[in-house]
Amino acid sequence: MADTGIRLIVGLGNPGPQYEATRHNVGFWLVERLAARAGAVFRVEAKLHGLVCRLTLAGRDVRLLKPATFMNRSGQSVAATARYFSIPPEAILIAHDELDLPPGTVRLKQGGGHAGHNGLRDTIAQLGSRDFWRLRIGIGHPGDKAQVVGYVLNRPTRDEGTLIMDAVDEAERSLPEVVEGAFQRAMNRLHGPSR
Repeated sequence: MADTGIRLIVGLGNPGPQYEATRHNVGFWLVERLAARAGAVFRVEAKLHGLVCRLTLAGRDVRLLKPATFMNRSGQSVAATARYFSIPPEAILIAHDELDLPPGTVRLKQGGGHAGHNGLRDTIAQLGSRDFWRLRIGIGHPGDKAQVVGYVLNRPTRDEGTLIMDAVDEAERSLPEVVEGAFQRAMNRLHGPSR
């Protein structure tokens, strides 16, 4: 399974200009960056409930997906895209904001629960699997559970924003290894002592 590599990279976020710069949209930031660097253009695919583009990364054919649904319905788009292109869960990487990691941190893992993240919760339910890979981009925690919704739907401070973009940069640098299926090497880099 580890040598499968990644064929679909999903960035989680909420559609609409009012959400573009919010913490919850860091998954979008990553896939938008990848598309821009490759000169690829996202196209609306109504049957997939999202925006899709195709590019070559590490010599492999990869699709990027931005669900056009709101976060809590992300799985509808992920599952439709996976079915349409016959991509198994273990060949899917989902980039998302992570409250449990400080800004500037990024972690790679396969499987596990949703830890209260509505995008992951719906993806697990719609895919019927937890076996997809996750690229967890730290946004920090407001300190009080009651403040989480307002926190993720607001913009980071300038200092936090700089740290989060550093993490997006680091995530992007790890992607060739991830796409090739060199997951352990990517984890060693992302989870190393300097991180």
